[in-house]
Amino acid sequence: MSQSIIGKAQKRVDGRLKVSGQARYAADYPQDGLLFAYGVFSTIASGRILAIDDAPARAMPGVVEVLHHGNIPRLHRTPETAMSFDSILSASKADEHRLPFEDDRVYYPGQFVALVVADTFEQARAAARQVKVRYEASEPVRSLAQALKTNGAKEADGTHQRGKPDEAFKAAAQRIDVTYTTPVETHNPMEMHATTARWQDGKLYVEESTQGVVNHRNFLANVFDLTPEQVEVRAPFIGSGFGGKLWPWPHSVAACAAARVTGRPVQLMLPRAQMFSTVGHRPETRQRLRLATDAKGKLVSLSHESYNGTSTVDTYIETCGSVTKSLYSCPNVLVSHHTSPLNRGTPTSMRAPGAAPGLFALESAIDEMALAAKMDPLAFRQLNLAERDESSDLPWSSNHLPEAIEQAAKRFGWAQRQPEVGAMRDGDEIIGYGIGACNWEAFQVPTEARVSLRADGTALVQCGVQDIGTGTYTIVAQTVSELTGLALDKVEVQLGNSSFVPGPVSGGSWVTASIMPALAGATRQALEKLRSYAVTEKGFFAGEKPESLEVRDGHLVKGERRVSFAQVLEQQRLARADGTHHSEQANAKDYSFRSFGAHFVEVRWDPGISRLRVARVVSAIDVGKVVNPLAARNQVEGAIVMAIGMALFEATEYDPRSGLPVNDNYAEYVVPVHADQPDIDVILLDYPDLNLNEFGARGIGEIGITGLAAAVANAVYHATGKRIRDLPITKEKLMAGV
Repeated sequence: MSQSIIGKAQKRVDGRLKVSGQARYAADYPQDGLLFAYGVFSTIASGRILAIDDAPARAMPGVVEVLHHGNIPRLHRTPETAMSFDSILSASKADEHRLPFEDDRVYYPGQFVALVVADTFEQARAAARQVKVRYEASEPVRSLAQALKTNGAKEADGTHQRGKPDEAFKAAAQRIDVTYTTPVETHNPMEMHATTARWQDGKLYVEESTQGVVNHRNFLANVFDLTPEQVEVRAPFIGSGFGGKLWPWPHSVAACAAARVTGRPVQLMLPRAQMFSTVGHRPETRQRLRLATDAKGKLVSLSHESYNGTSTVDTYIETCGSVTKSLYSCPNVLVSHHTSPLNRGTPTSMRAPGAAPGLFALESAIDEMALAAKMDPLAFRQLNLAERDESSDLPWSSNHLPEAIEQAAKRFGWAQRQPEVGAMRDGDEIIGYGIGACNWEAFQVPTEARVSLRADGTALVQCGVQDIGTGTYTIVAQTVSELTGLALDKVEVQLGNSSFVPGPVSGGSWVTASIMPALAGATRQALEKLRSYAVTEKGFFAGEKPESLEVRDGHLVKGERRVSFAQVLEQQRLARADGTHHSEQANAKDYSFRSFGAHFVEVRWDPGISRLRVARVVSAIDVGKVVNPLAARNQVEGAIVMAIGMALFEATEYDPRSGLPVNDNYAEYVVPVHADQPDIDVILLDYPDLNLNEFGARGIGEIGITGLAAAVANAVYHATGKRIRDLPITKEKLMAGV
């Protein structure tokens, strides 16, 4: 493979559509007779609905319908079956299994209790505020601490144990026993969740802001008792999702039901406040870590016990120990996960689920253990890195973490670090250096792709996968261009439609590694057909063997003769040569597939004005072959900024009396802005992982957020001497006791 396209920085092929406003999102589809829906959301966290008075709303101008549990048509739940990677193309998974308006119970604040449908958005919103709901409130469980005290904890999947960690801990030379907490974080993509639904000739058409059009189609088919062929879900562009749009939520069902009842298209876009209640969040966690070493600093015991809140209607597990069991070498390990229900909406995946909060705790504890062992935190990590996956007793498919650490440390200038707390200064600012390893699983899941080489000299690519803003359109075009020699602008890519051949959800950093093998198979099949056309009796290469024809720059070549794809098809009066391929899940029996990296962070603390800032980040990332360095670097940079939000700013807060969210808006839910951006230097190692797929590519969307919050916390300790174990790290926590 020449790698003439793959591996080179490419501008996004869909970029012009986005900057010119031509890219359409879920709420950008005007239709004849379109109605607008607005929800009525519970103002209590737990209880029952005693009565709904919708008469004032129905009397208002433009109001067409008000739906609630008393009049909603019969809907069906989707089967709660375990989803595996080999069944991902036929999955029908929902995040909240309870249907909207299913009964008169209220399980969490902000739950849908009614839906107003009107001629305009303004009329629907105004009428929704006139729907009167009378409740019988019950005492809610408002926090993880209260849930653990009231409901206890249930052990969840993901437990791993090897050796005898308790005995080794007690007998060790040095040991620490510490607890870390992370708050609720809320997905806040710029595009809010939206659905535009219409019924036509017994078929349901849906424009949806979703990270999984095929799964969403299967889900709606179950809910409305349809065949999958009777539902079409489209999401050609998504304004990010971060995991919150992986699986369907109640608003989508409500909009589709409203469209069926009214007989007209209905659009429902969630208000920003409801992004904090009815479409998931990263749950709060409590994590206890016990680490112990021998006299030389080698880990001899490692226990990571995590607890997370979940809803009272669904169980969500934040697998905080998913990395702990394998990143470092240790003979005695315990990883366990526990959940406890409380009155909040069902949690869901948020960028690097499990690993992001889990590595905050683990990498903070590794730093604390290094200091207890009187070792440099970098040297301690290097001493204890695992040379194979000890949790599965498998070799790594590819692991260049030692080199990543060395390169990043050199570029960052770790050797100049003065180990004493507060010893490094620049004027009024105290400087702190911190390190954190980053880690994420690598996946290749079943995927199908269709490639058509067309008589006009172009290629058409279709797949029921989606581009959530990460650059999938460009990756697809690069792959087909690489194998055909066609220029990028000659490759038309169509994604985000459930009527195409099925693709997986866009999450878990698995799309690139999964779709490239499917594209390769489909492209080669199309080329085989093209060759067969060219060697027919009247073809340009009559009498030649098909396999003897080379492919170069959109041409078939034999010796000095070059014939374009278009000429071959035109000569045969054919419209196209098609190829479709189904790629399978990567074989995980022989190797452990993961990606690796390291963050080095410089923070600056000015105690005189109580100002803490992240000044500089150097990250080295080992994610196999880097298909598009421009997009890859952008993904890591975005993840770093998101992790700075996790470390210093983000926390969804709830009223301790009512359990209702209180900072459910962009004004009070604080995220990093341009003024918070540090200098970011991303090193991409670019070692192909050919054990995973023929291109050697692994995903890159998730890994950048993992470990960074710990690196910030470790740098804060180096600057201030304060070990903050409860995120976010605020100036109030740093000033406490001063």
